[in-house]
Amino acid sequence: MTRITKIAALTFALFLSASTIQSQQDDKSLQRFRDIYKELVETNTTLSAGDCTLAAQRMAARLKTAGYPDSDMRVFVPDGHPKEGGLIAVLHGSDPNAKAILMLAHIDVVEAKREDWTRDPFTLIEEDGYFYGRGTSDMKAQAAIWVDNLIRYREEGFKPKRSIKLALTCGEETNGALNGAGWLAANARKEIDAEFGLTEGVDGDLDAQGNKIALEILAEQKTSQNYQFQVTNAGGHSSRPVPDNAIYHLVRAVDKISHYEFPVQLDEANRAYFTGMAKIVGGENGAAMTAVLKNPVDKASVAILDKDPDWHAMLRTTCVATMLSAGHATNALPQRAMANINCRIFPGVTRDAIQAQLMKIIDDPAVRITIPEVRGPLANPSPLTQQILQPIEEVAHEMWPGISVVPTLEPGATDAQFLNPAGIPTYGITGIFTDPDGGHIHGLNERVRIKSVYEGRTFLYRLVKLYSDQ
Repeated sequence: MTRITKIAALTFALFLSASTIQSQQDDKSLQRFRDIYKELVETNTTLSAGDCTLAAQRMAARLKTAGYPDSDMRVFVPDGHPKEGGLIAVLHGSDPNAKAILMLAHIDVVEAKREDWTRDPFTLIEEDGYFYGRGTSDMKAQAAIWVDNLIRYREEGFKPKRSIKLALTCGEETNGALNGAGWLAANARKEIDAEFGLTEGVDGDLDAQGNKIALEILAEQKTSQNYQFQVTNAGGHSSRPVPDNAIYHLVRAVDKISHYEFPVQLDEANRAYFTGMAKIVGGENGAAMTAVLKNPVDKASVAILDKDPDWHAMLRTTCVATMLSAGHATNALPQRAMANINCRIFPGVTRDAIQAQLMKIIDDPAVRITIPEVRGPLANPSPLTQQILQPIEEVAHEMWPGISVVPTLEPGATDAQFLNPAGIPTYGITGIFTDPDGGHIHGLNERVRIKSVYEGRTFLYRLVKLYSDQ
């Protein structure tokens, strides 16, 4: 072997060694992320039987192991809510004049009964290319990514210009629960102060074959509000029925709601969405989008878009029955009948206006409509500036060349509802692409593609880095 050949061989060996070390480090880092994700999913954080405080403590322990001092993180527990706590933490920036960015995630999840699920909802299961479990999609994947980001940045010795803050909160999924983001805005505003925040809300879109269609960013959302329908009367013996039956009044009222469609409304957010998507989807759907943008009362085009539940919800206020309760005995006429109607209110419309419209729809004085509770302020939009959009487009186009980034109006609601009015504009962006069925979030057998979670991890790691060095 010549001297040159030996040098070449040694260089190649060193390259292989460096590549192997890097691969091992990447594998170790990915396994750590998966462990964080698994720990979050397998910590039950439902309101009925779960413990968000425990989940927050476990995430704090991981940050401490990574070298974060107690002075840079805090598990907060609101008075009277011992199991509804959360975590705030910070990686300090080098520029004291640069406002921080906030990584926000709720760690509570929707209720899940084991007897209803194919798999244990509180065990992270990998099967056929998917992660299964309650919260795998909504939104413990992103919560795990945020924790993982802080660990990776510190591990690398990364020194951002802006401070990078983390807030894990409870109470997003249940209207009657204490909302952790709202609590922080009111009680720890300085600790979460940021120029803007990043959270959930919308994902990337996949078609039925798993091809990427578009990456969405939440610019605006609806307000979630419950209305209670209640009918009461004297009741009586079931052997002597009368027309004035509380259940009949209630059922007729609920049925009227089921047949009513609120009028189409357009604003900056859903106009931007349908403008962008019309070019992507094309065909009959694309033509219908273009037609509705020109004429929102074009019934034929609206009917085409209404076939898609997401598009239907994005165009208007929606109200739907979610719970029923009636009667007190099997052999008695009901003295009380109640229904919960959950409305997702279009931006700019008031709660009182929807209540008045519901009364008009049912047209029955026997049915009393009340607002059982008001959960925070009405949602308002976050301005989509180039400061926000450009880094998203940059990372997205590097990872998925040709992908379109589309602003959207989210039919659901996020914790941005509480931070926007507090002066922290908050945007929904995940980089996680989901199936057309939405991953069954809030339903049975919630799932998300494993590849999508790992891609989302890379996307958000790079995106936060870009933002932090602006």
